[in-house]
Amino acid sequence: MKLTVNIARIVTGVLFIFSGLVKAIDPLGLAYKMQEFFEAWADDGFFKDLMNVFTRHALGFSVLMITLEVVVGIALLLGWQKRVISWLLFLLMLFFTFLTSYVLFSGKIRACGCFGDCIPLTPKQTFTKDIILLLLSALILIKIGYITPLIKPLANTLLILLAVAGTLFLQSYVLRHLPLRDCLPYKKGNNLLELRKMPADAIQDKFEYKFVYEKGGSNKEFTPDALPDSSWKFIERKQVLVAAGKNNVPLINDFSLSDENGVDVTDSILSSTGNYYLLFMKELPSDNAKWAQKLKTFTDMQVGKEPVYIITSQRLAVLQFIKTYSVTVNGVYTTDGTAIKTAARVNPTIFYMHGPVVEEKQSWLDFKR
Repeated sequence: MKLTVNIARIVTGVLFIFSGLVKAIDPLGLAYKMQEFFEAWADDGFFKDLMNVFTRHALGFSVLMITLEVVVGIALLLGWQKRVISWLLFLLMLFFTFLTSYVLFSGKIRACGCFGDCIPLTPKQTFTKDIILLLLSALILIKIGYITPLIKPLANTLLILLAVAGTLFLQSYVLRHLPLRDCLPYKKGNNLLELRKMPADAIQDKFEYKFVYEKGGSNKEFTPDALPDSSWKFIERKQVLVAAGKNNVPLINDFSLSDENGVDVTDSILSSTGNYYLLFMKELPSDNAKWAQKLKTFTDMQVGKEPVYIITSQRLAVLQFIKTYSVTVNGVYTTDGTAIKTAARVNPTIFYMHGPVVEEKQSWLDFKR
């Protein structure tokens, strides 16, 4: 039994560390996933006001959860504060199992983001994983006496503190720069036009249509090939999913650029033959004056050379910004805020493009071209 408990401890600890570190390279990704849960629960009327508050503080919860995962995993391996950590592990697994069961059975959220965007799992896979880990955590809690600390208490505590500091530093770094590994569709080397197309092996959803007509105070459904005569009054058309499709959503399906008249200019911009810059700005940076000077210096150097386009979801605010600080750009285009959150984890982020291909992608803090 001692061997079994320690195998369970090692497996669970390693998975927790791995899960935490995979998400630590992109804590905003987990924050956005948390917002999906909070918004879904708010829509269901579950503590709506509280969920709205949680949504605004999702990034803080994300950083805390990631740090907690890494620390619990390391503490399990070290045998540090084994009783407290065992209970914490069990409670976390109860919570995670609840989340993955909600994803699986409600259908309101596509995935739980358990291993971030780099290792996507289906809802069934994540639920199965959490059930197994829940059982392992219960075994560890019940048989806690078989766990022996690996090193002395003081050394254990110092290692835990280093783990906390290291995990927080990693998350702080990527929040100011960009994820250490980009697993999203807008990563360097990708062709954005190609990724907006439907996958070649896509299988479309199959629907069945029924038409509801009324006659003599009663309603009746008819199939398209057997519609009633004109004595019946049409009420509605029903669309029923018969068979779900597969791989039928483009990797980039919410990215489109619109000009001041609302005209879609995505293809014309991305089909450019030369090099140009896309500056993604979800919102104006807080240090407007300082940042504006840096942007103005850069854009002034590009006049007559490579075009610079600003991509934002706050067009009017950005137009006022560039007017106030006399920033010269070749265009300001709007797109959905969700697309910007996916394309640019740091605000602002600059893409150096060659046609539709992302040649370089950098946080504004790192931009030195």
